[in-house]
Amino acid sequence: MTQLDARPEAGDTVRGSAPAGGGVRDKGLGGNSVGLMGSAVIGISTVAPVYCLTSTLGSTAGEVGVQMPAVFLAGFLPMLLVAFAYRELNKVMPDCGTSFTWTVKAFGPRVGWMCGWGLVIATIIVLSNLAGVATSYFWLLAGEITGSDGVAALDDDKVVHIATCLALIAAATAISYRGMTATKGVQYALVGLQLVVLALFVAMALQKADSGDFASSVDFSWSWLNPFAVQSFAAFTAGLSLSIFMFWGWDACLTANEETTGSEKTPGRAALIAMVVLVGSYLATGIAAQMAVGSGGSGLGLANPDTSDNVFAALAGPVMGPGLGVLLFLAVLASAAASLQTTFIPVARTVLAMSSYEALPSSYARVHPRFRTPGRATVTAGIATGVFYTVMTLVSEHVLVDTIYALGLMICFYYALTAFACAWYFRAELTRSARDLVFKGLFPLVGGVLLTAVFGKTLYDMWDPAYGSGSSVFGVGSVFVIGVGLLLLGVVLMLAMRRRSPAFFRGEVLTKETPALVVAD
Repeated sequence: MTQLDARPEAGDTVRGSAPAGGGVRDKGLGGNSVGLMGSAVIGISTVAPVYCLTSTLGSTAGEVGVQMPAVFLAGFLPMLLVAFAYRELNKVMPDCGTSFTWTVKAFGPRVGWMCGWGLVIATIIVLSNLAGVATSYFWLLAGEITGSDGVAALDDDKVVHIATCLALIAAATAISYRGMTATKGVQYALVGLQLVVLALFVAMALQKADSGDFASSVDFSWSWLNPFAVQSFAAFTAGLSLSIFMFWGWDACLTANEETTGSEKTPGRAALIAMVVLVGSYLATGIAAQMAVGSGGSGLGLANPDTSDNVFAALAGPVMGPGLGVLLFLAVLASAAASLQTTFIPVARTVLAMSSYEALPSSYARVHPRFRTPGRATVTAGIATGVFYTVMTLVSEHVLVDTIYALGLMICFYYALTAFACAWYFRAELTRSARDLVFKGLFPLVGGVLLTAVFGKTLYDMWDPAYGSGSSVFGVGSVFVIGVGLLLLGVVLMLAMRRRSPAFFRGEVLTKETPALVVAD
């Protein structure tokens, strides 16, 4: 049975005594706060579809040309397969630690700790990037509304930029701190705005393509959906890495499982709904934009290097007109702001779980008695994000850019480990039925292998200083140094925690097991 910890501090509730046998623990989070639709909305919001599209449409088109939609589908495949792994694991262990908890159960405490670290550090990187994007679009939108280039140029002032960024981080932290009910209400509005504006953009882009207003317009071809038509394998893997980044974050609805109605099944269904909405939005927007302006490297072409890092800023006016074009700027701001707020969910709850199982200091296991949220973990994540972004911005923008490029390594690392954990954990059940073989074994295994291949190829490419900002450390690419360095930092922290919390690392707190062993007990 779950018990309250005997040493709570004033103003906080600390959950986490383990059931007999080293099973999962109740954390004291607010149960039944989110339903199926709210959970799916959180998953969509964390991905930030409008922001992902404006920042990667051009880059992907630059790598693979008109095969951009095919690469979107290729990136969707491993994510979908991994989503099945999350669904199956969540059915038997609806724990907010998700990847951390499940990999501990499958592979033991050391692998599980590193998997949790991969998720936490990836999320901190994303949070800092989202805060910066939201800040830039805040001033860009303010300039559009006021018609003042001077207002828009305030984003170039480092002091103003950092101050605005910190204010947005503080606001997002405060909303997350107040619980899932507050989070859900904000997200319905922001995600709804994103999807409506995207639908409007798609409709108007198709109208422009049909009318031939742009000289670079092209007719749709089914070959755009053929990944084998990409000119080279190197171009395909580069585009695939970008595509995988575009789907990252859907698992946020799984980390809210202990606060979701029907925690065993609802989060898994919500994840699949989010994935379908995302791939549909990406395909529709990518195809419509490509039909309207083409994928060329000049003018309005998607691959134009001058605009490829912010496609919607270049297309808003020409496609939607000066009046409605402002909506696209607003949608990007809403996308980044919404994701900034929901991305606190996975990092705070993963830290909460790691602390509850004694893999991190016990202070992070505190749950706010009124809001039923991991208050200490949420505030710490907010502070870490603000400090990280401020330091990186002041030291070198090249380092910040390279850190974002290193993100793909973290994503593939912990997603692949979770997929393999599913196949291994359920290994005794794979011969029980065809369904178990496919959804608990085959799909997760293939998804894990695909992401491992991307991980290896990305690691190889990162060695080249030309990858990312072009900077290097003793001839080695900065992205490689940052990516591998962050993973090695996790190893150092894990060794420190092993001295502080030996019981967890001996497997006494959260035990390694299989369903067959559980049944035998």
